[in-house]
Amino acid sequence: MSQHTTGYPDLHDHLEELKRRGLLQVIDRPIDKDSELHPLVRWQFVGGMDEAERKAFLFTNIVNAQGRKYDIPVVVGALAANREIYSVGMGSSVEQIQARWDQAINHPIKPRMVENAPCHDVVHEGADLQGEGKGLDMLPIPISTPGFDSAPTLTATNVITVDPETGVQNMGTYRCALKAPDRLVVRMATRVGGAGGYLHYQAWKKAGHKTMPCAIVLGCPPYVAFMGPQKLPIGMDEFDVAGGLAGAPIEVTQARTVNLRVPAQAEIVIEGQIDLEFLEPEAPFGESHGHVALEEFNLPMTITAITHRAKPVIPSYISQVAPSESSVIKRVAYEPLFLAHLRNALGIRGVKRVSLHEPLTGLLRVTVITFDKDTPKTEVWRALYGAAFFKGDCGKICIAVNEDIDPDNADALLWAMAYRMNPVVDVQTLEHRGQGHGPKRELDGEEDSTLLMDATMKSVMPPLALPTQPYMERSKAIWEELGLPKLRPQAPWFGYTLGDWLPQWEAAAQRAATGRYLENGAISLTQQRNDVKAETKFRPDEQ
Repeated sequence: MSQHTTGYPDLHDHLEELKRRGLLQVIDRPIDKDSELHPLVRWQFVGGMDEAERKAFLFTNIVNAQGRKYDIPVVVGALAANREIYSVGMGSSVEQIQARWDQAINHPIKPRMVENAPCHDVVHEGADLQGEGKGLDMLPIPISTPGFDSAPTLTATNVITVDPETGVQNMGTYRCALKAPDRLVVRMATRVGGAGGYLHYQAWKKAGHKTMPCAIVLGCPPYVAFMGPQKLPIGMDEFDVAGGLAGAPIEVTQARTVNLRVPAQAEIVIEGQIDLEFLEPEAPFGESHGHVALEEFNLPMTITAITHRAKPVIPSYISQVAPSESSVIKRVAYEPLFLAHLRNALGIRGVKRVSLHEPLTGLLRVTVITFDKDTPKTEVWRALYGAAFFKGDCGKICIAVNEDIDPDNADALLWAMAYRMNPVVDVQTLEHRGQGHGPKRELDGEEDSTLLMDATMKSVMPPLALPTQPYMERSKAIWEELGLPKLRPQAPWFGYTLGDWLPQWEAAAQRAATGRYLENGAISLTQQRNDVKAETKFRPDEQ
């Protein structure tokens, strides 16, 4: 079924559109899912490539470490290898994404139940779930971090659970480690403000049940898939918001063995019961905070059915150390939320942009707020406090900068901190921050703290000492004409004024750049003095 009958694209439609735009790399040679697949895709994140050069990778010839072949393809990076791919899935430009989310949340559309669903083309139950090569073991699930991970792990999941009292479903993205053909272990975030699925787990347990029904969906239509990582208000059904994004009801169907609604156009649905009595060790696993999550007890799930389309494709997120597909999905979703909070909820108009630092720190720890140069100091600090405490797991380090600083350039950030910040008055530390998502989360009771820095300009400064843009662009054209190595300009790559620059100096620079420096010498000769000492400042506008 396709967008032509449902009103929205499924994963197959999405892959066709990525292919049409040159954003899909198809790999037909044999690839070992246990040791080669994720490392191969990882190179486009650590190999010095620009984000715009990243692509989705579709693997059509998959084997495992023992040479066993699989007939199901795997796609990595199909939702967010870069922001362009994310925007294709959202059916809009990157700039319009926040408006699309706002519209969908404010105007949700209820899903539509259907009986004959593509996700039920093939059904595996009972004996089909037992033994090597069957059940979960028939799926080519990759090892995400070879050398550290202890199991193939489902990463691009939409895990569906339901509140036992209200009947409202939740859909979250949680990792699921394979343990046996009919068993896996689900890790749901237990921290404050954590997973809606874990709240359901607690509610089912409190009600005295022994198990909780669960459906793990792989390969939802993009509008539905984006619901898993997105943080929606507790109690809001993600299918409704996905319908708002699509502008049409999302088609859902009744799962085969659990009382849950699942996307009709899903590639694969894994149904089962989560044990409410026992927990099972799970991990190590390379997590999105950039460290390996060590072994811990999590939620075992017994599989009761696996259903899939006739020709399914399995998606897998590349996560671990940022940048990654996981961090791109979160970044595109979170940054507009922060900006809306500071500008609209707090009314700080001088805020131009909020950037969550991605490489290595993975968005949650470092927040950069960009301000208009005329923003009052009081508003800068109000925004720093606002960003630090907007989300409990974000904003440990908040840095205020001006618009000329590229928040994605760590060198530029350090430059602003080095020359525009007086640590005694422009830095504050605050107590009582929780650990949040990260490698120290399991250290019960250990608090963290917050660092706020105002690295904005407090007064005008001399220009940045690089050739100005026209001269850099002229020489870049010569570089390319000579066939020299490909350039990857890193801002700032040309000089610009920072406020302290006079028309007289501008005119002198133009004369020098056009071979007329002797005219400047003639002018400065008339300005000689015998009543000052060396290094006395001279400003021609004050003469």
